[in-house]
Amino acid sequence: MQQVVTEAAGEELSLAERAYRAIRDRLVMLEIRPGAPINEEQLAQSLGVGRTPVREALKRLQYERLITTYPRRGTFATDVNITDLAHISEVRQELEPLAAAQAARRATAADRAALTALRRELRDAAERPPDAAGLMSLDLKVHRAVYAATHNPYLADTLVRHDNLATRIWCLFIDRLSDMAGHVEEHGPLIEAIVGGDPDTAARLARGHVVNFERAVREAI
Repeated sequence: MQQVVTEAAGEELSLAERAYRAIRDRLVMLEIRPGAPINEEQLAQSLGVGRTPVREALKRLQYERLITTYPRRGTFATDVNITDLAHISEVRQELEPLAAAQAARRATAADRAALTALRRELRDAAERPPDAAGLMSLDLKVHRAVYAATHNPYLADTLVRHDNLATRIWCLFIDRLSDMAGHVEEHGPLIEAIVGGDPDTAARLARGHVVNFERAVREAI
């Protein structure tokens, strides 16, 4: 599975933050399957860190509804419940357009360069044979870049959490989705609107992307 998150140039991450990001993306991409037990020692060994950073990461992931702990039983990856789709989409339909519009207004030169690079990745992906894991990783990278460009950490954190939960649902039905490449390619015009400083178009495209996602998943059930 491809790594989703890349560190920004010059960004120094604590061991706990590194562990958090790595475990988070394993859970989001279903490398750690829903309902699977979480073993601190095994995670620490696979990440090359001690158990303390892993333990700190797991506390955050429980808050984000990616893992759950049961007394006397242990810690497990949360199940993916399709009934959560409506609740997640309700939040995203309101906040994704806001984030896209704010990104169009506030994106710095560095943000626009990063988004433009992702636009090129989208074009390259469209010319290659479909790769489900690669497309999923690219989808997450685009969403996170848009959220970062809002320069509102509270909005970005909220949307990252909800996009992570939505992506888990998507991964669960990935074999049944007929046009995943087309769904990811929807980001192209959205990126162009943000880079071009067009908040109204960006908001409209972001809302449409969320609506199309929910429709595609429901059709695949």
